[in-house]
Order: sequence, then C-alpha cells, then structure tokens
Amino acid sequence: MNRPLKPVLCALAACVALAGCGETGTRDSIRAVGSSTVYPFAKVVAENFARSHPEYKSPIIEATGTGAGINLFCAGLGANTPDIANASRRMEPAELETCIANGVEHVTEILVGLDGIALASAQGGISMNLTPEIVYRALAETPYGEAQTAQRWSDVDPSLPHLPILVYGPPSTSGTRDAFEELVLLPGCESDPRMAALKDSDEERFEEICTQIRSDGRFVDQGEQDNLIVQKISSNPNAIGVFGYSYLEENADRVQGLPMNGVEPTYQNIASFAYPGARPLYLYVKVAHLDAIPGLRAFIAEWADSWGPGGPLTDIGLVASPPDQAARYATAATEFPALTAADLQ
Repeated sequence: MNRPLKPVLCALAACVALAGCGETGTRDSIRAVGSSTVYPFAKVVAENFARSHPEYKSPIIEATGTGAGINLFCAGLGANTPDIANASRRMEPAELETCIANGVEHVTEILVGLDGIALASAQGGISMNLTPEIVYRALAETPYGEAQTAQRWSDVDPSLPHLPILVYGPPSTSGTRDAFEELVLLPGCESDPRMAALKDSDEERFEEICTQIRSDGRFVDQGEQDNLIVQKISSNPNAIGVFGYSYLEENADRVQGLPMNGVEPTYQNIASFAYPGARPLYLYVKVAHLDAIPGLRAFIAEWADSWGPGGPLTDIGLVASPPDQAARYATAATEFPALTAADLQ
C-alpha cells in the first residue's frame, strides 16, 4: 500500500528546513518535553491526534520537568531539539533571552488551562485547614530568618495535630515546585512585616529565606513523577503530598485535598482563583519548526480543540481557562505571535 503523498512531502520539507538550521538529519514525529503536570494532558492530546491524523506519526511526549524542558527547548533549532516545551509555570525572561541567543527567536506562548497546587493526604488520614503561613513555617529552612525547630504540626500551631511533619513534594527542577514557592511559600513568608522590609533592602536574602525548603527529612523530594507522591501518602495516613490538582481528581478514591485559607482545592475554586494555589499551564512552541516537523500545526490545533469545558482534558482534571483567555490563546494557536520580553514582565 502506497504511503500518502502529504506526509512524504512534509518529511522532505522537514529535512530541508532543519538542515538549514545547521543540523543533520530530520524527524518525522513531533517532540514535546517539560512539565510532569502537563504530561498527562499532552499524552491525551497526542493519542487523540494520532487517531484523527493517521498520516502522521504519534508525537513523543517526555516528562523532564519544566525547567529542564525549557532548557532543552531553548538549546537551539534543529532535529535534535524539541518542538514544544510544556510548562507548569510561565517562561522566565532569562529563559527567553537564552532561547533568542541560541537562535530560537520566535517562540509562541499558549495558555492551555489552569491547575492548582494541591496539598493532600490519604483518604481518612491527617486533616488540617492550612494557610500559606502555616505551610511556610512548617517547611522553610529558616522561617523568617530563624532556626527551624518545628518537628510536629502542633509546634507550628497548637491547634494542629500532634503528628510529625512529613511532606512529599516535587524537586527544585519542577514547575510545580516553582509554583508552590510562588503561590504558597512566598505569601506565607510575606505575612511577616520584617520580610517585606527585607525584600526592599536585600532581595537575594529575601528569596533565600522565603523559598528555601528544609532539608532535614521533613520535606522529601519525590522526583518529577507526581504519581509517586500519591503512592507515598496513600500508604501513610500521617503524610501530606504536594502536587497538581489533576492528580488529586484522578486519585479521589485514595487521597483528599486539604483546604487552604478555608477554601477546598476544587475545580470551581481553582477556575475562579478563590483557591490560593491556582496556576496557569502553558505550551511554548518553536515557530521555526512549524513547517519543518510534519503535523506540528495540526497538533497545536488539537490542543485548542481539547481544552474547553466538557472536553477530553477537563475530563481528566484540567481546569478550563476563563472564556476571554481561551479565545485569546485559541487565536495564538493559529497565528503564532512572537513572545517578547515585555510580555513576561
């Protein structure tokens, strides 16, 4: 049976285009790297894309963590670099500068939906009404610049359980960790007026005090796979896990979300930003690869067709963006505007 002409022509175009980028060889499949939180959504989009576009090879999706994924994405153009970086935080200005310095001059940012930084425990396990301040005081290496002495939750607040602090969470390379620091630890740290003054006088010291997590075994870095955190807390009723909301929804029979500021981590509370840990999820697209990698444009279109309310992604835990944001990024998924440093300010 003859292979359809369109993919052959696309593969030839890819070879020419990527050779023009100074690379040898080509790829006839899409490659996306990055966030472990975005990974399950990207896998669903890739599977649906493969079914609806049999003329193209199935995309390759890798969970490398947001930071590592963006580093790979920004390393340059060509067949040995990924086409897409999946991210559970926004690209930083310095990362865009690195992209541009390495020849990746046209990057498009696409917000695909929302997620929440959920703190959870096993069903029937430890239960607390947390606040950013409580979490910060429990997990900071040097809370408010002082020695960390809390060993039990009741050491942080006498109303909390008299149980050892044990939190499983993401590593420093993870976008989930970045979002946890930004959305939970920093607000908890800034609740002390001294920290606001320190931010003005010594921003580097402020960042260290407010975001450095204790390393004495009370917080356990569980790697890039959020499912491992779910497994750990499911088997220990006194442990707490930090991961994306989608994993909480997917494992609702095993784990329970813990409220933050009295607000439960639910779809509705994340969509309205009532929950303090709500965060956006992104794709970054290498526009120079759009017409070089077969099916890349159609794959991005598959994302835009999948992220709405009642779609295949909200069915597995993605929180749909507000309508105005969804419309804006649906346009970006067809027009591919260039991301600028000003956009990231």
